[in-house]
Amino acid sequence: MPPSSPASSSSDGFYDIAFKALLGALAVAVPLSNLAWLCGNLTAWATDSGRWAPYQPTEALLHPARLWPKAGETSLLIGARIIPVTAMTALALTAAIWWVRHKNSGNGRKKITGMAKAKDIEPLMAKAITVKARSLRPSLKNATHIDARDTGILLGNLQGTKHEVRMGYEDVAVAIMAPRSGKTTSLAIPSILNAPGPVLLTSNKAAGDAYTATLDARAAAGRVWSMDPQQIAHVQRQMWWNPLADAKTLDGAGRLAGHFLAASVDASQQGDFWSKAGSNILSQLFLAAALDERPITDVMQWLAFPADRTPLDILRDHQFTAVAAQLKGTVEGPPETRDGIYETARQYAAALLNSEIAAWVTPQKDIPEFRPSEFVTSTDTLYLLSKDGGGGASALIAACADSVMRAATAQAERAGGRLDPPMLAILDEAANVCKISDLPDLYSHLGSRGIIPITILQSYRQGQKVWGEPGMDAMWSAATVKVIGSGIDDPDFADKLSRLIGDHDVETTSTSTSESGKSTSVSMRQQRIMPADDIRALPKGTALCFATGMRVAMLDLRPWYLEPGADELAAASARASKAITARAIAKHMPGQSDFGKAA
Repeated sequence: MPPSSPASSSSDGFYDIAFKALLGALAVAVPLSNLAWLCGNLTAWATDSGRWAPYQPTEALLHPARLWPKAGETSLLIGARIIPVTAMTALALTAAIWWVRHKNSGNGRKKITGMAKAKDIEPLMAKAITVKARSLRPSLKNATHIDARDTGILLGNLQGTKHEVRMGYEDVAVAIMAPRSGKTTSLAIPSILNAPGPVLLTSNKAAGDAYTATLDARAAAGRVWSMDPQQIAHVQRQMWWNPLADAKTLDGAGRLAGHFLAASVDASQQGDFWSKAGSNILSQLFLAAALDERPITDVMQWLAFPADRTPLDILRDHQFTAVAAQLKGTVEGPPETRDGIYETARQYAAALLNSEIAAWVTPQKDIPEFRPSEFVTSTDTLYLLSKDGGGGASALIAACADSVMRAATAQAERAGGRLDPPMLAILDEAANVCKISDLPDLYSHLGSRGIIPITILQSYRQGQKVWGEPGMDAMWSAATVKVIGSGIDDPDFADKLSRLIGDHDVETTSTSTSESGKSTSVSMRQQRIMPADDIRALPKGTALCFATGMRVAMLDLRPWYLEPGADELAAASARASKAITARAIAKHMPGQSDFGKAA
């Protein structure tokens, strides 16, 4: 005979349903009867209809008149019937609402089991981050009250809670967020608005972006410098910067040439003969121009006429004989090789042929010079704007950003090791407009200097294209905070993130039926906390936070337009956007002066 039959299984199912129904009835009847007894007694006391009845909840629910015979029928109906049922319903609704909010916290988003709780990321919470700020910034050591903006950069709220999650002013961050996933509204703009010290922003947009949203607020904090060589915001030129100021050494000239190389070719192409040779020629000519205090545009004249001996004479006069010998060897080499090398260098620096672009990096009469060494000790703001694929123009943006960070490093060393207040560098669209070749290496020490970079990319592969796979891996590893927003469509990267988030134990219940009855067993199995498909489907307005030495946290982002004072900021942003439109129209009106020229 088989261990069970259809009849016995059906019977077991019936008894299981009946048992659950009995439990449900008891769950309602027990609290309801107790409420009826309590409310009935309170009604009798309030109407002076008898003494306090003994504890008989069932009698109070079914036959209240027996317990309180002197009470009126209407009073008992209200006190022992309507009020208990109403209270029971209210309690049930409250419990249901609480459960829904905690299960699907974060604006209706499903809360994921296994993610970090507040205690898991305590070093990023208000108390710990404030204590850390006191130790990092001497100016705050004896302060009785420290504003949140002085303690760190707000990343968001721990999902479903009011706990703010901040990165400290010794952290360095990488944010990988697709377009329209909150990278500007929830990360770049709030960080800029609340920065206590100097701010550097690179961007390829102006109207309706971080530039317009923060322009007025940062102008109130200090001077605003805008470098707009390709007229994205149609900014009237009110500054110029000398890229050769740091090129008076071979290393400095090489770094400057490296920016032109990185802006022109991908990392995979930078090691070939022509790329390296073209970069070497540029560095040698940059060195010569810097030593003789010439404008950078003179380099284009030397590239046009390789036989010009001026750079050779300058290098020899300043005791750079080995560099002069290398330059001479190239010039006097086989014509086809020389011409190929020089043509490569011309292509890298072609943007300097544009007089409007060149004007931003050559001395201008009656226009102040931007000096990175002075900027890093101020509360000023530097906006560096360039179009995607800007070639040499984006090279100048990267070179200026690099110069500022190097000046900040030097100032930190003079100040005892760290800037106070710290400098914030928001490298938005870094893979398009700010290709600093050794940025991954800089990540290893910038945070310890009080220089806080936040490199914002649209995808991990975008970073690999610029810095190569080893470089992007190095920057990812060196970043103490990684913020991952919605829109991750790379399956390999999503799976990598899934593995980093880890596994958690899941209960598995199994039921078996035999002659002796039904038995239930519970076992544990490992399951991914967030599979790759869940990471791909991460809702907008949320982000994953990977912080060194801590569990991965799910964050609710805090866009600037939902914060206090948003109306004023929105109005200021609208005014700045309208001003850009007006300048663009005026620039192309017949008879109007070119905004690219000095005022």
